[in-house]
Amino acid sequence: MKNTADHPFFDRRNHGFVRLATSTPEVRTADVAFNADAIIAEARRAHERHVDLLLYPELCLSSYAIDDLHMQTALLDAVDLHLVRLVEASESLTPVLVVGAPLRRNGRIYNCAIAIANGAVLGVVPKSYLPNYREFYEKRWFARGHECVRLSIDVAGGQAPFGVDLLFAADDMPGFVFGLEICEDFWSPIQPGTRAALAGATMVLNLSASNITIGKSDERHMLCRASSSRGVCAYAYSASGHGESTTDLAWDGQGMIYELGDLLVESVRFDREPELCIADVDTQRILNDRMRMGTFNDAAEADGRPEDWYRRIVFERARSGTDGRLMRPVRRFPFVPNRAHKLDEDCYEAFNIQVDALMRRIEATGAKSLVLGISGGLDSTHALIVAAKAMDRLGRPRADIRCYTMPGFATSDRTKGNAWRLMEAFGVTAEEIDIKPAARQMLEDMGHPFAKGEGVYDTTFENVQAGLRTDYLFRLAGHHSGFVLGTGDLSELALGWCTYGVGDQMSHYAVNAGVPKTLIQYLIQWAVNTNQFDSQSDAVLEDIVATEISPELVPAGEDGAIQSTESMIGPYELNDFFLHHIVRWGQKPSHVAFLAWHAWKNAGEGLWPIGFPEEKKNEYNLRAIAGWLNNFLKRFFEFSQFKRSALPNGPKVSAGGALSPRGDWRAPSDAVAAVWLAELRENVPAGDP
Repeated sequence: MKNTADHPFFDRRNHGFVRLATSTPEVRTADVAFNADAIIAEARRAHERHVDLLLYPELCLSSYAIDDLHMQTALLDAVDLHLVRLVEASESLTPVLVVGAPLRRNGRIYNCAIAIANGAVLGVVPKSYLPNYREFYEKRWFARGHECVRLSIDVAGGQAPFGVDLLFAADDMPGFVFGLEICEDFWSPIQPGTRAALAGATMVLNLSASNITIGKSDERHMLCRASSSRGVCAYAYSASGHGESTTDLAWDGQGMIYELGDLLVESVRFDREPELCIADVDTQRILNDRMRMGTFNDAAEADGRPEDWYRRIVFERARSGTDGRLMRPVRRFPFVPNRAHKLDEDCYEAFNIQVDALMRRIEATGAKSLVLGISGGLDSTHALIVAAKAMDRLGRPRADIRCYTMPGFATSDRTKGNAWRLMEAFGVTAEEIDIKPAARQMLEDMGHPFAKGEGVYDTTFENVQAGLRTDYLFRLAGHHSGFVLGTGDLSELALGWCTYGVGDQMSHYAVNAGVPKTLIQYLIQWAVNTNQFDSQSDAVLEDIVATEISPELVPAGEDGAIQSTESMIGPYELNDFFLHHIVRWGQKPSHVAFLAWHAWKNAGEGLWPIGFPEEKKNEYNLRAIAGWLNNFLKRFFEFSQFKRSALPNGPKVSAGGALSPRGDWRAPSDAVAAVWLAELRENVPAGDP
């Protein structure tokens, strides 16, 4: 297939993304014709933006705050009349419309959510819980719909399914399934939307006419976030805005969409103009998480398998073009805290998970010392600051931390100098052991070409140095009644970028094993910014963060270029992105590539960690992303699991996942990566459109 924008890869819908929107239309109190015009106008705007599913506020067709006018026949007749207009308009529009209106059935009035698509009413869901306290008086006008099941209703000149037992599903997209609830329903202790989620809805939509009071916006956020998290779904909320009657109440037009507890988008409140609040919901992510969460499936079973109780209304998904742009925040650094108002708290928590875990291990073992190698690089630096903080809190002298810098054949003056500056600044017991003589002897004993003066810098040459360092550390730990503190991080474990056995893969306690490289970089800078240590320590920490990542096992070339880790295994920022989406969410490679392409194709847009330096804001095109993802898949699935299977103890830090064989990740050491490589190769084009 030609490498153009019409390749299936570039269509978000082929990756399970449903474009969901909330609408706050212009309304006029009790003016049904005006309100219908406004609803249609917003539907057309949504159509132009390729929206698949559009949610309106509660009773938006009639207006909500009209009290006894709900029982006026003229108004109810007008609602019936203009619903026909909405249905007719929907025939030429892409979005499924979810509209609120009062409807009559069998001598009662119900507060209803009406799903409309392709020139037909798909179904009508009545409100289950009617507030009748404080400012609310709904039981005066409406009948409860909580027991309405297996019913139908005459509406818009035809008949449609009616009841609280309705789910709506697209015919050709497994994840496009939604359920409906109305305002007070999600304030109830057991909300109907949760049951809809248990029955298979990946999206729950709430039509609301919640009036605004001080602090109520926060309460809505809390409930939406909790609903999306507990229901393992996306949750959309649309509340009435300007134009409703302010006789006794006021309205702010709040709209928001959450997915699995993450806020995707929210509206501008108190806006006089009509507003669309749009986000692409990742239904594949939702379905994948449900597969992993046994509790969700157990709850569905305990509830009597509600999928057998619900009627599934299948509709044909409207066809339209796609604008090629993914409308959702895609975090470039999913392991790094990105909430401005919670930044310090998140970093404090991540750092102190490590500190507290290490304190417990020190207490449990009765170790007289901690032993670690200091290279002047990121990982050993972070392990040292964790150890220093742990000793401080235990009331023990930092001299009990025994640090060794062990220069090899390629150790640079900068990293060796930083290693000594770091050890001196932190007041640890510091020593230097030159491993070159022992390494030469071992290489000579092995008959390695390097011992004969040949410039052969192969894996054996590298591993001899890495192995000797770890061997020394283990013997020193025994000599000083301590244990070896591992410095290797989560990213290195994912890529197998560590020497197995007597090498940096092994330690007595792997304090960094749950922390990826991108987070380590950020946490060290956070320690500086929040004055966790003194100014002397801060200066060397900042220099270390600015140093290029290198194992320093191979001497610099004739041009002075040093061995670069990222040039061999790929940028850590991409590798950590791949790791998060594959391990935490189980996404297939083409889906990960699609997300990465949207995240990294334009450095001027998207989410960067707070305080991220401008000069480090890289861009990656699809060719680069696919190439490094191919490399990641080989290394992760095929080359390195045996190293992770023998992983020492170490704390999980991020909800994004860890790789302990006793925790988040259990996998065979002799698997092959063929399935993942084939999926990537067959579904990702050669480059950008």
